Amino acid sequence: MANKNRLTTYILVGLALGILTGYAINVSQAAPQAASFADYMSLITTMFLRLIKMIIAPLVFSTLMVGIARMGDTKEVGRVGIKTLGWFFIASVLSLTLGLVMVNLFRPGDALLGHIPADGAAAAAALQTSSLSLKEFITHLIPSSIIDGMAKNEILQIVVFSLFFGTAAAAVGKKAEPLVDAVDGVAHIMLKVTGYVMQFAPFAVFAAVAGTIAKSGVGVLQTYGVFMAEFYLSIAVLWAILIFAGFLFLGKRVMKLMSEVKEPTLLAFSTASSEAAFPKTLEGLERFGVRNRIAAFVLPIGYSFNLDGSMMYCTFATVFIAQAYGINMDLGTQITMMAVLMLTSKGMAGVPRASLVVIAATLTQFKIPEAGLVLLLGIDHFLDMARSATNVVGNSIATAVVAKWEGELTSTDDSELSDRPLP
Repeated sequence: MANKNRLTTYILVGLALGILTGYAINVSQAAPQAASFADYMSLITTMFLRLIKMIIAPLVFSTLMVGIARMGDTKEVGRVGIKTLGWFFIASVLSLTLGLVMVNLFRPGDALLGHIPADGAAAAAALQTSSLSLKEFITHLIPSSIIDGMAKNEILQIVVFSLFFGTAAAAVGKKAEPLVDAVDGVAHIMLKVTGYVMQFAPFAVFAAVAGTIAKSGVGVLQTYGVFMAEFYLSIAVLWAILIFAGFLFLGKRVMKLMSEVKEPTLLAFSTASSEAAFPKTLEGLERFGVRNRIAAFVLPIGYSFNLDGSMMYCTFATVFIAQAYGINMDLGTQITMMAVLMLTSKGMAGVPRASLVVIAATLTQFKIPEAGLVLLLGIDHFLDMARSATNVVGNSIATAVVAKWEGELTSTDDSELSDRPLP
């Protein structure tokens, strides 16, 4: 626990030093030098995120496969799966709806009427909107090769393969036990590797923030300050709703859960990456009392189907752009847009700059100029910090609630929790 608190402190220190260093570089150096500094800083961040991605595939496969194999019969897997997807569906509708309510309440786009770039085609060109079609989503859902899926860190494909593999291992019975034990050993090793990698987190946080501030300056925060404040307030409301939903099922223990996932939430916020927080979130859930077989089953699926912060941002940002262009979207159109986002947002896992990709696709479908994306690109990193942290909170609560439904939530002093040593 002392090591966990120490790492959290170091991450906060890295965040503060990153802001100060980035500001100092921005005001004291010419733009080319500041951009060069940002490029060097991005190397450190990239190295850390690649180390995290190195862990994800074997950790997801090993924990999920062992969890399913030790669940027993397929009926139990199906029951847990239905409960999980049911919660995810409700959370998705709630997040998308809240985004619509808040953006219509604040109307942040009205302040930017007449101040929009005439052509944002270049900015939109990098966003592969075609990758979010139903055909592409179905194609990427089923791996043609699990090796290829792991190499590309396609979490959804790894989940699909692990479901089949774990179910088959459970059906085989005793003959599969040596393999299940071996894969469980891989999970133990990957958790230990996670502990090593996380020692670099404060440096990555420092580099990410310092590089962004050095290149863009604090002016970008001032220019869009009202929009960012309104979005962060909306995120806070979403957190309150999610925590209240957790309270309905977990009681006062929901605050203990928030304490256990404080570190991965902060890590996701600082690095603007939910993926970076996955190993530590899994560890925090087990420490809270969620049995490994439930945590290893629900959490990876949540990373594909339960991105609460990202989904709220999609409706918030899309209507914001429409407002900035003076385009009036009636209630029926907004509800239709929400239904479209309910489907397209499920393909966000593993897609670079996923939320912007989804927004670009939605703008096209509803005849909203894609040039509006320029309004978001400059501050997307800071918005992504809030989205990523919210995704961690939403998935943590979902996993704990499903564990409670299944009777798999134990007290933290339960001796069975000691079967998986934490790094």
